[in-house]
Amino acid sequence: MQWLVRGRILWGAHLSYHSLRLAPQQLRYQHVSGVGAPTWSDQYYPEEFNFASHVLDYWAQMEKEGKRGPKPAFWWVSGQGKELKWSFRDMADLTRRTANVLTQTCGLRQGDHLALILPRVPEWWLITVGCLRTGVVFMPGTSQLKAKDIHYRLQMSEAKAIVTTETLAPEVDSIASDCPALKSKLLVSDHSREGWLDFRSLVKSASPEHTCIKSKTEDPMVIFFTSGTTGLPKMAKHNQGLALRSCLYSCRQLLQLKTTDVLWCLSDPGWILAVLGCLLEPWAAGSTVFVHHLPQFDPQDIVQTLFQYPITQCLAAPAVYRMILQQKQANLRFPTLEHCSTGGEALLPEEHEQWKSRTGLLLYEIYGQSETGISCGVSRGMKIKLGSMGKAIIPFDIQIIDEKGNILPPNTEGYIGIRIKPVKPMGIFIGYENNPEKNAEVQCGDFYNSGDRAKMDSEGYIWFLGRGDDVINASGYRIGPSEVENALAEHPAVAESAVVSSPDPRRGEVVKAFVVLTPTYQSHDQDQLTKELQQHVKLVTAPYKYPRKVEFVAELPKTITGKIRRSELRRKEFGLK
Repeated sequence: MQWLVRGRILWGAHLSYHSLRLAPQQLRYQHVSGVGAPTWSDQYYPEEFNFASHVLDYWAQMEKEGKRGPKPAFWWVSGQGKELKWSFRDMADLTRRTANVLTQTCGLRQGDHLALILPRVPEWWLITVGCLRTGVVFMPGTSQLKAKDIHYRLQMSEAKAIVTTETLAPEVDSIASDCPALKSKLLVSDHSREGWLDFRSLVKSASPEHTCIKSKTEDPMVIFFTSGTTGLPKMAKHNQGLALRSCLYSCRQLLQLKTTDVLWCLSDPGWILAVLGCLLEPWAAGSTVFVHHLPQFDPQDIVQTLFQYPITQCLAAPAVYRMILQQKQANLRFPTLEHCSTGGEALLPEEHEQWKSRTGLLLYEIYGQSETGISCGVSRGMKIKLGSMGKAIIPFDIQIIDEKGNILPPNTEGYIGIRIKPVKPMGIFIGYENNPEKNAEVQCGDFYNSGDRAKMDSEGYIWFLGRGDDVINASGYRIGPSEVENALAEHPAVAESAVVSSPDPRRGEVVKAFVVLTPTYQSHDQDQLTKELQQHVKLVTAPYKYPRKVEFVAELPKTITGKIRRSELRRKEFGLK
C-alpha cells in the first residue's frame, strides 16, 4: 500500500517517516478519493492514529534501544535561569501519569472538554499529551485571559475541567458557579488552594502504567478559540488528522527537522502555532523542543538565549525578529542558529534584508489559521520571493477565489480558498462547534473561504493582502475588534467606538480605538481618560487586547444601514485613499 501524491510514491508502505515505521501492522488504512478529485485528494491514511502512542512512545523506545542521540526531547529554561531537561522516556512516563490523573482523579473520558490556560511551563506539555493519551479534547488559551473570557469559553464549550495557575484561579472561582459542567479544577502551583486539585502532587503519586486509547484519525483532538474578528470567538474543532499531518507532511516539507535539531518556537501557548511548533512538528521529527518561560517579553533576553543555547531553528512572529533588529547589538551572528521561520503577520521586504545582513540567515514565511494550521509557506531551501508567504503545502490545494468560490486567474486579488470538496484535506478543522451558520458561511463552493485576501502568481507563490474582515495582528496576537469594542462599551464614558489596526514601527500593528464620548465625559481631560479606558480594557479582557492608541472623535463613519465602516478608519491609519 502506497501513499500517493500526484501519482508519485511519496512515502512507502511502512509510512516510512520515523514514528509510523514503529508498527505499521497496527495501523488500518482507508482510502480517501473522489471522482475528478483535485490535487492531493487521492491518499491513504490510517483509520487509527494517536500522536502519543505512535510518535512520542516510538521515540521513547528508540532512546531505550540507543537509537536516538543524547539531546533531550524537552529543554525548558525559567526566567531565573533554572533548567529542566526531559528525555522522550521521561515524557512517556510523566504523560502516562498525567493521563491517569485526568481519567482516575478527574473522571474525564474520551470526548470531554478541558480548558488549558497555562503560560510556558512544563505542565502545559504534560497536560496536552495526557489529553492525547485519553482522548480528552483540550482547549488552549493564553494566560492573559480574564474572568469574562474564561467564563465565555467554559460556558460555550461545557468544559468539564480546567487547568491553570494560581494567578488565574481567583478569576475562575469568580465565575465557576455559572458553569455547571465544570467538575474539576487543576492548579499548577507550589501552593494549594481550596477547591482545587494540586496537579504536581497528583502526577507524582499517579501510576506510570496507562494504556493509550486507540483514537480514530477522525476523532476530535483539540479546539482553538478564534480571535473573534466579527463577533465573539468561535470554537474551531480539529481531529487527530492535525497531528498526523505534522508527521506525514509539514515538518518534512517546511522545516525539514532532524533528530539533532533544537527548535525554539516563541508562540504563546494559547495559539495553534504553539501546539504545532512547540510539540507536534518537532516531536514528529524526534527533535528537541526548547522553551524559555519568558514571563516578560524582552528582546534582549531572546538575543541572549540564542547566543547561550544550541538552538538550530527559531519560529516566531515577525514582531520578534523586528524587535531583535531594533536592539543596539553589534553582533547578531548566532553560533548554532541555522533556520528561521515566521508567521502571523506580514513581514516587510526591508526586514528580510536587514535580518539577512545582520544574522547571515534568511527568514522563511509561513501562513495558517486556527482553522487550518500551517497551510502554506516557504520551505527550507525554496526560492524566496520577498513579500510572499510561499506556496501551498501538502495536502492543501489553495486557490485564490471570489465570493462564489470561482477560481481567479494569476495576479488577481481575491480570497485564500482551500479546496474541501469532494474531499476535505487532512488537518483542516472539522468545523465551528455548535455554529452551523458560520460553517455554512465559510463554505464557498468547493472551497473553505479563509477570509484572508491575497494574490497568487503563475508559479503558485501567494502574497497576503489583508483580512476580508477586521482582524488585528499585533506582535503575533490576532485580536478581534468586537471584543475590544465590547469592553470599551462597558465604560460610562464611551457612547460608541470602533477598533482598527494602526501601524507601529516596533510591533507592526497595534490596536487603536476611535471613541465617541458620552456628553458627561466630553469635557474630561483626554490624556487621563485615555489611560482610564486602557486600564479598563485590561481589566475586563485579555491585557494584550487593550488599545495602545485612543483617538476621541465626534462621530464614526457609517454605512447607510448604520454599520461602522472600520475599513475607512483603517485606510486612514495606514495613509491609504
